[in-house]
Amino acid sequence: MSKRTATELQSASTSDAHERRKAPRSSGAHAEKTQEDEMGEFEDGWEDEYDSDEEVVDSAAKEDEDGMDVDDEVMPPIEETEDHPSAPNTFIPGVHKLEKDEILEPDDSVYIMRHSMNVDWPCLSFDVLRDNLGDFRQKLPATAYIVTGTQADVAKNNSVSVYKMSSLHKTQREDDSDSDNDDDDEDALDEDPILEHRSIPHLGGVNRIRAQPMPASQPLPPVSRPYYVASWSETGKVHIWDVRPLIEALDVPGYTPDKKRTHTPAFTIDSHGRAEGFAMDWASSGESNPTALRLLTGDIQSKIYLTTTTPSGFNALSQPFTSHTSSVEDLQWSPTEATVFASCSADQSVQIWDVRSKGRKSVAGIQSAHESDVNVISWNRSTSYLLLSGGDEGGIKVWDLRNVKKRGSSEPDPTPVAAFNWHKAPITSIEWHPTEDSIFAASGADDQITLWDLAVEQDDEETGAMNETPEGGQDVPPQLLFVHQGQKDVKELHWHPQIPGTVISTALDGFNVFKTISV
Repeated sequence: MSKRTATELQSASTSDAHERRKAPRSSGAHAEKTQEDEMGEFEDGWEDEYDSDEEVVDSAAKEDEDGMDVDDEVMPPIEETEDHPSAPNTFIPGVHKLEKDEILEPDDSVYIMRHSMNVDWPCLSFDVLRDNLGDFRQKLPATAYIVTGTQADVAKNNSVSVYKMSSLHKTQREDDSDSDNDDDDEDALDEDPILEHRSIPHLGGVNRIRAQPMPASQPLPPVSRPYYVASWSETGKVHIWDVRPLIEALDVPGYTPDKKRTHTPAFTIDSHGRAEGFAMDWASSGESNPTALRLLTGDIQSKIYLTTTTPSGFNALSQPFTSHTSSVEDLQWSPTEATVFASCSADQSVQIWDVRSKGRKSVAGIQSAHESDVNVISWNRSTSYLLLSGGDEGGIKVWDLRNVKKRGSSEPDPTPVAAFNWHKAPITSIEWHPTEDSIFAASGADDQITLWDLAVEQDDEETGAMNETPEGGQDVPPQLLFVHQGQKDVKELHWHPQIPGTVISTALDGFNVFKTISV
């Protein structure tokens, strides 16, 4: 087991410089610029010296006895300037631009919790694992478990790892007052998170990894029962692993997992041949039969395969679903209909399928959902007719599936109920909030993570300064709640289903865990 303290990147400070801040509005970063003081620093020779009246008189008398001149005139008071340091200003991508010598630093006043953690190798994908610590957790420090796969330098150095992120404390703010309660409140401790992991070897880089769904009302299964995750390997194989012993090893000192159980896949899907892929999604029959699992996998050669479970184990069905004409990028099971799923593709379409349909063809779809590749989709679990999609052009669209045309229909494609073009690079991940049906999060190759609320409407009386868009900038949609920055090349994000409002993201430079004041 590897255990270490995960440190955050800190902004560099300058000693002989004044800070100049730019730009006010609500996001997770603001701009800082250093500027030399042309007047130099004022040095107070009497700084931090406090004498009583008697000491001053005695000192003056002593100097007079020594023959030194004493100036009887009182020094005029130094006039206090009315100029105050400017407040930190919010940097909004697309609205403001960084000038020379300016850097971004996080504005911790808009975060309840914000942590950065570095890992040995970049991870393209991860998933949040269910734990036994309870649902709807609000108390900090928090603990989270995730499973992830690496993108190492050579194929044999890759692994599937279960991480335990603990000591996720409340973020300290500069304006926090030292109240009496803070002394006894462990939420207020300013400590780095602790990152522990257990790993199993994995041949080839992991393109995507997903954990089997667990019923929200049930605890984590005992260590004697499996907890499956599936990994999409760059070798073209999909491996199914039992990671339950790895979680036990992180929680129980001295517990040693059986390598025969953990280091050998419980099942390997060879249906895709040598074609690698990225699309994958699990589904279960819910509380009635949580062990009845279904796994969809899609590859770059436009094929989708279904794998199911039987009393004797996993069964990979041989006949693929084949309506796409290019790489399958993402898959999502319907949250309400056990036989229905959605897919998106580099052929610019979103397709709806029913596994019972003959010929393994889609039953409905949006042929031109985006102007380019459709990279990601997310099916709303609370309002089951809403589907999110994110495109290679940076666009985000919300679809009402009740308007989607059936296959073979001559009717035109439906119009999205909402569309946003905030991101200026491909959308890399998108996900509805697990319980709030109007809120979602998205990430892009422009190094932004954005939080949105479709229920927000424009209020002209409260927009304030945002009515004035700088020249060359873009208007800020009222539905855009928050912009989180600081990571490089963000690949994937997930809401934590048991810690409301908490987002975890992976990027080239590691993981972020944060919770904002906005959600």
